Amino acid sequence: MCVLTGKTALVTGASRGIGRGIAERLGRDGARVAVHYGRNEAAAKETVAAIGAAGGSAFAIGVELGKPGDAELLWEKFDRQADGLDILVNNAGIGTAPPIGEITEEEYERVFAVNVKAPFFLVRQGLSRLRDGGRVINISSGLARTAAMPDKVAYAMTKGALDVFTRDLSKVLGARGITVNSVAPGIVDTDNTAGFLHGTPDGWAQAATISALGRVGAPADMADVVAFLVSDGGRWVTGSWVDATGGSLT
Repeated sequence: MCVLTGKTALVTGASRGIGRGIAERLGRDGARVAVHYGRNEAAAKETVAAIGAAGGSAFAIGVELGKPGDAELLWEKFDRQADGLDILVNNAGIGTAPPIGEITEEEYERVFAVNVKAPFFLVRQGLSRLRDGGRVINISSGLARTAAMPDKVAYAMTKGALDVFTRDLSKVLGARGITVNSVAPGIVDTDNTAGFLHGTPDGWAQAATISALGRVGAPADMADVVAFLVSDGGRWVTGSWVDATGGSLT
């Protein structure tokens, strides 16, 4: 179904994991996808190739987020290949942080720079490019609503800040028909969780029991939620925190 034909999407952190799953799904739905990556150009090119092989259109943009001028540079590269934006998915982020007793000030500032500051200024700098009726999706986390992993407090704090951004931005952009939502994954099988899921004897089984559905999430599970929210079917959902944890919070 090419429900997004004629639309242009930007997915940050789309070279692997959840971001790649989202990029590929939006490509299958007809959108032209800007595949952002931080350092792994080869992986981003694989995502672009996969979208192309499925009949879609995509291009890669390499910018390391969390550094001064990152938003300006990303949009400068975007503008070379597209003339406007319909869908922005803020997915790129540092997936964890050391416990409060171990985290350094530098590490704290880095996780906030990538997970909070970068999405904020990508939106700030992208407002003139985002068309009326567009969509903004911020990838949050179930940890923003539960203290299941208190050792990841700094990371959880960044996702809480992102959720406030979602709520308030929905009011700012609502007059233009632009919806803004947070999607909150639980444990998903990606590079970030591979150490726990595949590197420990009972990791996968333990993770599966956390979900009410009795399994570990996949990037496609998150991509399908995002696909709904950016489609016309999601037009009346905005300012929401969408629990995509597979019932892990119940």
